[in-house]
Amino acid sequence: MRTETPVYDFVTEYIEKDMTRFHMPGHKGRSFLGCEIRDITEIEGADYLLEADGIIARSEKIASSLFGTACTVYSTEGSTLAMKAMLKLAADISSVSGRQFRILAGRNVHKSFIHACALLDYEAEWLYGENPSSVYTCTVTPQVLCRKLEEMQELPDAVFITSPDYTGTMADIRGLAEVCHDKGILLLVDNAHGAYLRFLEESMHPMDLGADLCCDSAHKTLPVLTGGAYLHISHRIQEKYGDLHAAAKKAMSLFASTSPSYLILQSLDLCNAYLSGTYRQWLAETCIQIEKLQKELETAGVHIQRKEPCKLLVDCAYLGMSGAEAAVYLRKHQIECEFADQYDIVLMITPQNETRDFIRIKEALADLAGKRTPLQREYPPLSIPQRVCSIREALLSPSIRIPVETAEGYICASPAVSCPPEVPIAVSGELLTESVIHAMQWYGISCADVIRR
Repeated sequence: MRTETPVYDFVTEYIEKDMTRFHMPGHKGRSFLGCEIRDITEIEGADYLLEADGIIARSEKIASSLFGTACTVYSTEGSTLAMKAMLKLAADISSVSGRQFRILAGRNVHKSFIHACALLDYEAEWLYGENPSSVYTCTVTPQVLCRKLEEMQELPDAVFITSPDYTGTMADIRGLAEVCHDKGILLLVDNAHGAYLRFLEESMHPMDLGADLCCDSAHKTLPVLTGGAYLHISHRIQEKYGDLHAAAKKAMSLFASTSPSYLILQSLDLCNAYLSGTYRQWLAETCIQIEKLQKELETAGVHIQRKEPCKLLVDCAYLGMSGAEAAVYLRKHQIECEFADQYDIVLMITPQNETRDFIRIKEALADLAGKRTPLQREYPPLSIPQRVCSIREALLSPSIRIPVETAEGYICASPAVSCPPEVPIAVSGELLTESVIHAMQWYGISCADVIRR
């Protein structure tokens, strides 16, 4: 039986009626890109994303059932919007009245987390994890979290973890959830890279491992248009705090456009039918292909890390080149990787990758093996920065952009990031010291936004 696709079906029926469009958008359904005919706005019957009670609400309920959540709501502005709404919702349901919301977060947050803290006037305290080297990864174990909580004079209202991170490192969400719930703390997870984890043979999705709130970027790993994302609410907090659907929509409305993309909504809607159909089987077959590819590359002399099922981290340093050099090489072989840094490249794989894709990457990488002397990995030391003012004060203060080599002694205004993965090296309100500037330069950051003196 075909899963219902109410949003897609509504638009299809509207097209078939051959209506004269005296409404937005201005293209009137006429073709420029080719997709305009399906691009509508909140006409009669189309529902309204931020107060959904019609076709969008029905589609979201189907998504909730597929992800096994108490409530799932759509975002057409990526997991950036879903994350901001998640932080607001967490404060609304857990924080004591009259007291500032307190959150403890793994340091490798996306910069949108910093922006959310500024807009909501939250102050984050940082978890640095075990054996930090790259800013992209912050391995927070249950033991690390326990130690940090014991050191704190007051417990936070919530713990925020990024898992999987950009390199594929996955946190022990089940163990972290047990620690948080034992202390009466919410666990929030940025699962932007892991929407597909729910549909593995054994689910590895944060919502099945104990997370209370979670955001997914559907477009990163599922066949959804860029901008499609989910905000998930667990059964545990739904039972504790009651129906949170309206609260989630209200939280989202603080940050969202009032003109959501109906192309993205249709994409999320159609994805429900795909997820309820052949997707699990295709995903399982893809994981087998990835495992085979990994073994073949390792046999050829290419070092691979597979920290999450559908992401490969290729050790370019072992091949004697930087990740950036490897990315240029692959581009010449008609391959575009997701991300490249000083030592590695990241390959993201989904069931939509074809057999030829696996052949191309295997042949291209195998041809690099054994031709150069491996590089020695050296990372700049990651020091704990000094906070001078709040995130909100820093980010909303008048600022200037200056060359990073001249920024010592200034206060960071906008988070200093490399893009992708947009993980801050310096956070708004922190002092830019010699060691911080050295790290920024090492990660390729040439300019810094600082508070104007």
